[in-house]
Amino acid sequence: MKIADLCDLVSGKGTRLLVVGGAGSLYVDPEHTVQVMDGADFPEMFKPLASNIGKALDELRTRTDVKWTYISPAGDFQADGVRTGKYILGGEELTLNAKGESMISYADYAVAMVDEALNGNHNQQRISVVAE
Repeated sequence: MKIADLCDLVSGKGTRLLVVGGAGSLYVDPEHTVQVMDGADFPEMFKPLASNIGKALDELRTRTDVKWTYISPAGDFQADGVRTGKYILGGEELTLNAKGESMISYADYAVAMVDEALNGNHNQQRISVVAE
């Protein structure tokens, strides 16, 4: 299913659409001209996926009839990472924690997703999350 189809399903209904985004489309510069996926170290095999997930965000940005939030994980998205229940909320740029890392466990990402679902503070925005 395409993002447009999901948007059409909830259009005008007041239903929130939370989208699991990617880190590849996060920016690494304050001018927002260079994305993580543009870096020389970004794995070639993930570039098509990162690009398509970024295009979904671009499409969401055109929808004013949907209450959407796009949630990007940190650069290192760890399936088996520990659940701490703590995270740092970021925005459009790749965020690092106090240790200089960009990582989050699936479990803590889920906590952030539920927090956003319950609180709804970032309508029609992309946010990002990184472990404390």
